[in-house]
Amino acid sequence: MKQRIVTAVIAAAIFLPIVIYGGTPFILLTYLLASIALYELLKMRKISVISVPGLISLILLWLFLLPDQFQSILESADYTKIELALLAVLLFMTYTVITKNRFTFDDVAFATLSTIYIGIGFHYFIETREAEAGLTYIFYALFIIWATDSGAYFIGRAIGKNKLWPEISPKKTVEGFFGGIVSALIVAVLFILFAEMNTTLWKLLLATTFLSIFGQIGDLVESAIKRHYNIKDSGRILPGHGGILDRFDSLLFVLPLMHFFHLL
Repeated sequence: MKQRIVTAVIAAAIFLPIVIYGGTPFILLTYLLASIALYELLKMRKISVISVPGLISLILLWLFLLPDQFQSILESADYTKIELALLAVLLFMTYTVITKNRFTFDDVAFATLSTIYIGIGFHYFIETREAEAGLTYIFYALFIIWATDSGAYFIGRAIGKNKLWPEISPKKTVEGFFGGIVSALIVAVLFILFAEMNTTLWKLLLATTFLSIFGQIGDLVESAIKRHYNIKDSGRILPGHGGILDRFDSLLFVLPLMHFFHLL
């Protein structure tokens, strides 16, 4: 526990000032975090980031991360992100032939989906911060996730009896799942009372309910991937916490959905 607290304090001291400042430093930080997360995910499949498929994935990730304000870079070359993703798939498929199936069709699917999964989530991290009142919504998303995690943990420990999904995450309970949602709703009420948010209370409460649910699903998704590849943590960069993907798994679901729900 002591190690977790020390790591959290140091990470927050580095992370929060850059998030608050925004602009280019924040974009560069997001690129770094996304690149590490992709490295961690590819490593589960034993795909080195310093390899042909690893470099293709990394370049595609960086293109996916491009903020909307820089879309002119792609438009000048007359490409869309979807077209570039399809081009990457063709390159991956070509590589299966070159390697005589040492890099397989399954690897193609894993590398492509991993890049899109990480790329879309962190792209909306940038877009949320760049939006009007973006800092407020960044902190809203972070506090929703933290409240959900804390509520699920403490309520689950206190009264949890029914396992939520033991095949994927043995310690999570149904009671904790709903406790996390209630905790997130309390945070949402505080935000609508004390922060400037361009929405109504009822819309925010409805959105928060779904965001809390999908934040927990995001955590379960990463747990399912780790269980499939028989690893405990996605990485060791954050002592006591695991890897970048371990810390951002919920955020990768929550941030895109905030935009899909038109909260911003």
